[in-house]
Amino acid sequence: MGSASASSLPTSAGAGENLVLILDYGSQYTHLITRRVRQLGVLSLCVSGTAPLSSLAGLRPRAVILSGGPHSVHAPGAPSFPEGFLDFAADAGAHVLGVCYGMQLLVQSLGGAVEAGERQEYGDMEVEVTAPSSALYGEGEAGKRQTVWMSHGDEVVRLPEGFKVVSRSVQGAIASIEHQEKRYYGLQYHPEVTHSPQGMETLRRFLFDVCGIKADWKMQDVLDEEIKTIQSMVGPDEHVICALSGGVDSTVAATLVHNAIGDRLHCVFVDNGLLRYKEKERVMSTFDSDLHLPVTCIDASEQFLSNLKGVKDPEKKRKIIGREFIAVFDEFAQMLEKKIGKRPEYLVQGTLYPDVIESCPPPGSGRTHSHTIKSHHNVGGLPEGMKLKLIEPLKLLFKDEVRKLGSILNVPESFLKRHPFPGPGLAVRVLGDVTEGNALEVLRQVDEIFVQAIKDAGLYDTIWQAFAVFLPVQTVGVQGDQRTHSNAVALRAITSEDGMTADWYYFERQFLVDVVKTICNNVRGVNRVCQDITSKPPATVEWE
Repeated sequence: MGSASASSLPTSAGAGENLVLILDYGSQYTHLITRRVRQLGVLSLCVSGTAPLSSLAGLRPRAVILSGGPHSVHAPGAPSFPEGFLDFAADAGAHVLGVCYGMQLLVQSLGGAVEAGERQEYGDMEVEVTAPSSALYGEGEAGKRQTVWMSHGDEVVRLPEGFKVVSRSVQGAIASIEHQEKRYYGLQYHPEVTHSPQGMETLRRFLFDVCGIKADWKMQDVLDEEIKTIQSMVGPDEHVICALSGGVDSTVAATLVHNAIGDRLHCVFVDNGLLRYKEKERVMSTFDSDLHLPVTCIDASEQFLSNLKGVKDPEKKRKIIGREFIAVFDEFAQMLEKKIGKRPEYLVQGTLYPDVIESCPPPGSGRTHSHTIKSHHNVGGLPEGMKLKLIEPLKLLFKDEVRKLGSILNVPESFLKRHPFPGPGLAVRVLGDVTEGNALEVLRQVDEIFVQAIKDAGLYDTIWQAFAVFLPVQTVGVQGDQRTHSNAVALRAITSEDGMTADWYYFERQFLVDVVKTICNNVRGVNRVCQDITSKPPATVEWE
C-alpha cells in the first residue's frame, strides 16, 4: 500500500488545530488507521513515513501515528522517520503513537532495545493491563484483559529512559508503553482492526483524552474548503473540463465544481466502447433530468477499441485507456477554444483517496516498503505530456465520505447509492483482449441479468459492488441435448465500507440457481457460471 505525497495535501490541511498525521511504514492496515480516526470525527492524513521533513512544513498535527510495517527495524534499509522528526513533533506539541513497527521504531530511536522475539506473535492474542493508572487505558484497569490483533516477530526488550510498560501479552511480551511527559505512546498490536474489539476505544481515548483533540471534522467544512480552493485556483475568466463517467465520484466532483464556478464548467461523457448495458442512455438521462448538468456526449468507442486490440496485459490496458481519455479531452478543449475563444486550462477528475493510496509509492522510499497495487487510469495512467492541469476535489476522501458530500450537494439518493464502476470500464472485466470475439456483448448481457436480479431481490443497497467477469477460457457443456464448447463467466459481489478491504457477499442458494439458469438460457455463448468468493485482501475488487 502506498500513501499520498505531501504535495497532494491541501494548503489548509495543517491550519486546523485537530489534525492527525499518519506516517505510513507499509502496513496493509495503515489506511484503516486513517479511516478509524475520521470515523471519530477527526481529520487524518496519511503520508509517507520516509518523506523528507521539509514536505511536512506548515503542518501542525496534534497527534502523529507511526504505522506498522512488514520490516524489522534491524533490516538493512528498514524505513525510518526523517531526521529531525521527533523535534518537529515536539515543537508542534504533538503526541506520538507508535503502532507495531511504529512502536519499535520509536523505542529504538530513543535508545531502547528491540530484538527478535523468542516466540512470534501473530493473530488473536490476549493482553493484560499491568499499570494501575495509564493514559491509554485509564484508572483501575490493572489486571483486566482484552483480545487484540498481533502481527510481529520482533519485540521491545528494553525501554528508553522515562517510559513505563502499561500492558503485556499473555506470553509476557511488552504490548503497550507510554511516556506521558514527552508525549510518547506505543501499542505493539493493531487497535484499528476489527479483530481488536476494544481498539477503537483505545484510539478514542488517545485522541480525545490524551491529545485533547476535538471531533470537529465535518463534510460541510470539507465542501466549503474545496469550493474556496477551486475558486482561488481557477481564475475568474478560466474554463474547466470535467470528465464524467456516470459514477458517484465524478458526478459529485462535477456538482461541487459547478457550485464553485458555474457555467464555466464543461462536462464530457465519453462512450469508450467499454460501458455496461445501455449505460450511455441511462446516464445521459440522469444528468439531464436530475442533475441539470451541461454534458456533451462523445462517442470515441472505435478510437478506444482499436487501440486496445490485441492487448492482454492489465496495466497496458489501463495506460492506453488513460492516454485515450486525455486525447479525447484535449480534442474537446480545442473545440471549446474555437467556440468560446479561450482554451480550458483544467480537467476535473473524481479521484478518491484509495486511488491515490493504491497508485502512489511513498516519496523517498524507493519502493522499499510499499508496492503499487495497480495504476488507476485517472492516477497512474495519465501521460506525462498532458496539457490540462488537474483538479481533484475528492482526492482526500473515501467513498462513503463522497456519498455524504453528494448528499449535502443534493445529488439524488438513487444516484449516490450506485455501485462503483471502474474508470477503465469493462476492459478490466474482460480478461485478456477486450476486442476478441463478442466478449464485451456477452459480458454486458450477463452483467445486466446479475445486477437486475440483485435489484429485484432488494439486495442492491446491501451490496457494495456486484458485477460479472468474462473469463478467457472455454468449457464443455450440454445445452439443448447437444455438446457445447462455450465461454465461462464469473460473478462477484462484495460488501465493504470504502473499497480498501472487502468480503464476498453470501447469496441464498435459490438466488444463485435462478441467476445461473437465466444467464445460461438467455446469453448465447455461455455454458458455465462461477462465483468469486475471495475477500480483499488477498484479492482486489476487480480481476484486473
